[in-house]
Formats: sequence, structure tokens, C-alpha cells
Amino acid sequence: MAPEKKRLGKKHRTAQTRPHKGATPKGAKAGASTVGGASPKGRKGIAAKKSAAFSQSKVRTQSPTRQKGRAITGAQMAPGALPKAERERLGIPEPTRAPKGSRGMGSSAEVQEKRLVHRAALSDPETENAFASTLPMIEEAQRPSDAIAAPLFAICGRPNVGKSTLFNRLTGTRRSIVGDEPGITRDRIYGEVDWEGRVLRIVDTGGVIPDDEALIPREIFRQAQIALEEAEAIVQVVDGRSELTLPDIDLARLLIRSGKPVFLAVNKMDTAQIAPQAESFRTLGYKDVFPVSGEHGLGMGDLMDAVAAALPQTEPEEAEELEEVWEDEATDEEAPRERKLRSHGEHVSKETSIAIIGRPNVGKSTLLNALTGSGRAIVSPIAGTTRDAVDETVERNGHSFRFVDTAGIRRKGKTTLMAEKLSVIMARKHLEAADVALLVIDATEGVTGLDANIGGYAHESGRSVVIVVNKWDAVTTNREDGQAPADQKVYTEQVRHALKYLDYAPLIFISARDGINVDEVFKKVQLVARERRKRISTGQMNKFLDHVEFEKAGVPYNKRLRIYYMTQAAVAPPTFILFTDRDVKLHFSYERFLENQIRAQWRFIGSPIWFKVRARNKKSEK
Repeated sequence: MAPEKKRLGKKHRTAQTRPHKGATPKGAKAGASTVGGASPKGRKGIAAKKSAAFSQSKVRTQSPTRQKGRAITGAQMAPGALPKAERERLGIPEPTRAPKGSRGMGSSAEVQEKRLVHRAALSDPETENAFASTLPMIEEAQRPSDAIAAPLFAICGRPNVGKSTLFNRLTGTRRSIVGDEPGITRDRIYGEVDWEGRVLRIVDTGGVIPDDEALIPREIFRQAQIALEEAEAIVQVVDGRSELTLPDIDLARLLIRSGKPVFLAVNKMDTAQIAPQAESFRTLGYKDVFPVSGEHGLGMGDLMDAVAAALPQTEPEEAEELEEVWEDEATDEEAPRERKLRSHGEHVSKETSIAIIGRPNVGKSTLLNALTGSGRAIVSPIAGTTRDAVDETVERNGHSFRFVDTAGIRRKGKTTLMAEKLSVIMARKHLEAADVALLVIDATEGVTGLDANIGGYAHESGRSVVIVVNKWDAVTTNREDGQAPADQKVYTEQVRHALKYLDYAPLIFISARDGINVDEVFKKVQLVARERRKRISTGQMNKFLDHVEFEKAGVPYNKRLRIYYMTQAAVAPPTFILFTDRDVKLHFSYERFLENQIRAQWRFIGSPIWFKVRARNKKSEK
């Protein structure tokens, strides 16, 4: 007779020995994550979590960017998505609902009728203003249509009357350099003004002195003339705290003869007590005179109301073209596409921003004019001609390039004027906002210590770099010092030796003045911009680590790390995270060795590579 099995008391029972419904699979270890391995009280909770996870897996989800884009464009494209009161005001009929059980989109005649009704709604000016106000909210891409369709008005006046202060106040930025020194602004500076749902373009010009025959004042006047010809309305700014001067009178005569809507802004009217003094400036012949204060923002509303009323409204045909663009993009969105991470720089960029940097008088403005095929920037042999950053967009081979000409960067001890110091600061800011940096070097002087410092700014900020040796004709075909022409191979070795940390940057030789080899700049910029956003999968990186011989790295024994695996966390610039056994800073020799190995495998032309170290068993600090 078999012995009777002793029954355990309730006190000594465990989850595995208690009777339960459902059995743990044979060979599997029971745990709290399975119903069979849980206590009777925890089974209901596990079953509820599984049910919620199953329901959540059946919900159709979309990326946040696509949801936002559909939320905006859906209300604009579908008449039925508008509120009932808005449809009645615009005269849009109630949308007809498809019969129950029908999944078709209706006949082609019905679809065409809906599009005609929607286009009729777009012809209303208020609806167009609503479209203009929603355009900046769309983050999928920067649409050039809103900038092209927006009307333009210009700000002009003699030097030091507060034009740049007024420009910064209206645009809500610090785009233009402001100072007490006259003649700071020299080139044309463009911006956008958002006024009561309308997007207006504005251009700031340098101080105009029509009769000055000096080189820089003459070039400033030429740039101002181009802006005045483009503009559809003009605002002349005068200093309300001083008497009328001859340049004010001469400029007023030129503007009144143009036949365009012209307004007079009497600036520096900082208090209400001195505002009546603006009436004395009616002797210039203007009908509309507005006392304003660009520094304190007084009188901006009356001035902008008058300017906006004089500017033309957006044409209905332009709105229809904008609608067709949105329809095409909405159709393209339905196609399956690879998920891109905007925070990691992987979003598709339709525009590449390029900052032209370098020492003063190395040919940056000449290069900008050669790339854009226009006289966008003032060029002179005087060092430090450019102060404000000048940008221009070029369309080439279906891609948009925005070139930004920055002021020449000098040493701190060499900058004495406040305008020069501010121009250097603005140049650094525009460099950090760009994707690619063109480091311009004067071939007649070679690489100097300041060139190496400026290149270090681009390297440390994570910008892709292209080294441009300008004035190459001055040391080869057009050499005037009687020496033999420079050898390109020897010169390349000298540049590489002086800029060792930029060994990944491509090097090109050009002559911006004669246009020699300028087209090569576009090719190199496209190449480094593409390499900048290259991504390597974690599986490829781990296979790569298996073949790297870290023993060859010249690293002290106490500085060595054991790398378990490596992954690319971000692009633009490429950033790799190393999971190691210790949380210490990566030795520079180790980092240089690893970077060389990665470049030998995947190149990453023109882009710096960043590394971050994380300990695998690092304890979280409280």
C-alpha cells in the first residue's frame, strides 16, 4: 500500500504548489508574468493587462508629425470639416453623405463638383488670410509658396535714423545689427512680418546718401535702389529728434516720383508729449505721417495698418496652386515610407543651409555673388565690408541651397568698434544654425592661425565643413610676383598639415571673381549634406566591432575600455554611443583610433563624428 502523501498546510504552500487553473508549459519556469505562476489575487490583474495590451495593438496609430499635418490640412481640404456657421458664411453646401454600405468615393463628377466648391471658398480674402496664418504651423517642410506670394515693403532713410531698430521690432527678431554708429547696415536684409493673419515681407536697407560718390556709400545706394524697385510699398524713416537734413529731402523727392505708396515714419517719438512734433515733417510732401518709436514699439499698429491696406491681397489663382500642392502632398503621404526621427536630424530637408565663413577680405561676398549669379552682397577691397549676414536661396537640380554670407571673423583684440564685435557674434550664431560651413582661405596668404581657429569653431559646433581655397588664379595663371606657379598637390599637403583636425573635409580650389570651378562647390555641398545624415544600423556596428583590433590603439593600459556594443544615436552630426564596462571619458587616442576605423568603413565625408560613453552597469544616482 502506497504511503499517504502529506498535505501541506496553507501557511507553507507556494504559488507553484497551490492548486490553480491552467498549467505552466512543460520545461518552462513559472513566474509572476504568467497566469499559472501568479497568486490567485494577481491573476485578474495580469488578465486585465493582457486584454488592454491586445486592445491597444488593434488601434490604428500614426506618427505625431502626420497627425498634426492631417489635422491642419484636413480642415482645409474637406469642406465638411468646417463648422456649420463657417460653411453658411462662405456659401458652401452641406456635404452629402455616402449611402450606408457604400465604400466608394463617388463619381468623378461629384468629386470635381466638390473641388470647384472648395476653390470658390478659397477665393474669399478672409479665407486666404486664414490660410496664410496656418502656413507657419506646418512643420513638414518650409513651403516657398507663402514667401513668394507675400507682398514686400521696404524701409529706407538716411544713416542712423533707426531703420534697423524698426525692422527688428516688426519682425520680432534681432536679425539686423543695431548700434549708435552710423552706417552699420550696408546690405539688404529680408524678413517676414505677421500682421493680423497676413504674412508680409520686409526689407531693411542701409543708410542712403544719394550724392555720396565714395565706394561703400555708392554700393549701399545701389543695394537700396534694388530693394525699392522690388518693393510694392515704401516706408521712409526720419529722426524726429533732429531737424530735416538735405539727404532726407533728396530721398523724399526720389520716393514720391516712384509712384508707389510711400509712408513717412517719424522715429524716436518715445513719449506722447513729443508726438505732435511729427507734424512738422509734412513739409516733405507726404500725406501719411506716423509718429513711431522702434525701440519702445509705439505707433506700430497705425503704421502697419496703413501699409497692409496699401499692399495687394493674395490672388485666388495662387491659392488654387497652393491647394493643388497640398493635394499632391496628401496623396504622397498615403504611400508607406520609412519612419524619420525629427529630433535626431533624420527628417527630409528640402533646403540646405550653408554658412560662408573666414577671415576678413578673403572673398566671401564675391563667392556668394558667384554662387547666386547676382550682386547680392557688397564687394570692396576694404576689409570688414560685410557686417550683417546676407542670405540668398538658389535652386539647383531640384534642391534648394540657402547661402549665408557672414562677416569676417577677427581676433578679439582686433575688434574695437561695437558694430565689429556684434558682427562677429552674429557670424558665430549663423554658423551654428547652418548645416554646412564653407571655410574660405586666401590662396595668396595661405593658412593662418586665425583660419585654424575659425575652422575649429565649425568643427566643435558639429557642422559639416568644405575647405575652399579662393583666389587660386592669383598664385597660378595670374601670378604677378615673378615666382613659379603654385603646385596644387604641394598646396594641398600644406593645408592638410595646418588643418589636421579637418582631415575629413573635402578641399577645392576656385576663383570666385572669375567663376572658375565654382560649380564644384554645389557638388561638394550636396555630398557632405548627404553624408551628414547617413545612418548605420546597430547590427552593422556590432559586426564592425568584431573585426576592429583595439590592441593597436596607442592607449595607456589604465585608460582602456571594454566596448560591449555600439549604436548610432543620432545624425547631423553622426553620434555614436559606446556601452562600456566603465563610466570614464574616452581617451583621445582611443577616440581618434575608433574614428579612423569608422571612416575607413563608412567614410562620413565632411562631417565630424561624436562619441558618448555609457557604462553598462552604472548605478542610477538618486
